Amino acid sequence: MTYHQALSKVTSVAKIARVNESTPCPGAALNVTASTLSLTVADVDASREFFRTYLGYQVAMAADGFASLTRGDGAADVVLLRHGSDVLPPEQRDRRATGLILALTVTGIGDEERRLREAGAPITMPLREEPWGERLFQLTDPNGVVVQFVEWATPDEPVRSEEAEEPAAVVITPAPEHVTESPNARMTGLAAPSRGSTELSTWTVAMEAGRTGPEHAVDREQVWTVTSGTLDITCAGRTEKIPAGRTVVLPPGALRQVHAPEAAEAHVAMRADGVASVPGTEGTRVLPWAE
Repeated sequence: MTYHQALSKVTSVAKIARVNESTPCPGAALNVTASTLSLTVADVDASREFFRTYLGYQVAMAADGFASLTRGDGAADVVLLRHGSDVLPPEQRDRRATGLILALTVTGIGDEERRLREAGAPITMPLREEPWGERLFQLTDPNGVVVQFVEWATPDEPVRSEEAEEPAAVVITPAPEHVTESPNARMTGLAAPSRGSTELSTWTVAMEAGRTGPEHAVDREQVWTVTSGTLDITCAGRTEKIPAGRTVVLPPGALRQVHAPEAAEAHVAMRADGVASVPGTEGTRVLPWAE
């Protein structure tokens, strides 16, 4: 079903509802005085600091494996509970909040996006505008909880057409602040949402001879082009030797590991909202050089 079909269906249902307004509705007398979103996460402290640092929440109460957060405005309060906590019913203790979307309707969404980007927030979906007047972008917290900022065009505010103005080219120059050093490699961020791209992230990887990266998976397709040296890339249990000038496509979700039998460099491209996971650990990790 397309968006317009869904909208038409909702409108039809609304008309029927108005005809039956006189019919008593169960729950019509319900008086809601506050709303709270309860999230079960692996690392309560990490989510608590995310909500405090980037979303302006304050800690109302806290204990080991628990935090109650509030903003004092129209946003729902948030309760964080450690995964496996005894206060949860047994059937809920193994559930995670990963993938859940907390949507916050705001004003001045462009200013909010710039503020969060400058603060180093993990923006996993850049600001975009839909044809029906919705503007939105997303953050993802360390436990995989997605926070979506939304702003709607007012009836007297025309939705800006994507064809209204010519897109401008963005020139990106590698800089020291875009370099991430790990024990096994050096990643230099190129295109990324924080540096002008909207859909893709690209970066270079440099590895010294004999270095081996950790086994991990990424939830988006990646394209690696070796520009110097040779890389041995193991994906889904099969190892391929990739010399300079060759390209390898790594499918989303597949376990992979990169080894440099000699000093090597590669250029990597991926959709901008990709996150990584490591076997034996919980949750996902953003790639800081690709944000």
